[in-house]
Amino acid sequence: MAVDVALLERADRVGEAFLRLYRFDPACLSLGRNEAAGGYDRAAIARRGIDVVRRPTGGAAVWHEHELTYAVAAPIATFGGLRRAYQAIHARLATGLGALGMSPTLAVNRPLPPSTALSRPAGCFALSVGGEILVSGRKLVGSAQVRRGGAFLQHGSILLDGSQEIITAVSRKPQAASAATTLSAELGRQVTWEEVANAIMSAWGTGVTSPNLHEPPPTSITLFSDPAWTWRR
Repeated sequence: MAVDVALLERADRVGEAFLRLYRFDPACLSLGRNEAAGGYDRAAIARRGIDVVRRPTGGAAVWHEHELTYAVAAPIATFGGLRRAYQAIHARLATGLGALGMSPTLAVNRPLPPSTALSRPAGCFALSVGGEILVSGRKLVGSAQVRRGGAFLQHGSILLDGSQEIITAVSRKPQAASAATTLSAELGRQVTWEEVANAIMSAWGTGVTSPNLHEPPPTSITLFSDPAWTWRR
């Protein structure tokens, strides 16, 4: 999360655009920026030894295990607006994923959910919003945005395998049934992180830079490792 924010700051400062592909190690539960952490059972999370981080972007919880996380940091003008960026990025991702042998579609356009607290916990993959990537009507990619000055960060999770059921297991309240699917389930075979990363890079084209990853500012690392930030709501 700290690296993503560092790229956002650089995009705003010098006008560069970045595409970053990565994965979480160890597996991790991420909460949306304004999601109500009180809806999750911290004792159950501790018993399971689950790492938790709060994202700089909005939206709802995501379990990052068998997945590929992407991040795009760019000036808003690169895509002509935040809504256009949301759909354009998903369209590029869908092209790359389509090369693996499936037929992804974009969800019917509806207003993006506000970056505000949810009334109760509901995992990111429990519902889809306009412009998100679906396969056979089920959600494959969950994404969120944040704006800083004249730039934005959009990052999200592409599910390779597994499930989001652990979110339900550590929630204090009932959850909506997951509407998620995975690449492995849709293709009927095991899909690797490297395979998906290569497909996305091949389809992406020009206009972004693959960042030379660097250590983010210590203050940013401190923020995302601080329990006061993680459990602030």
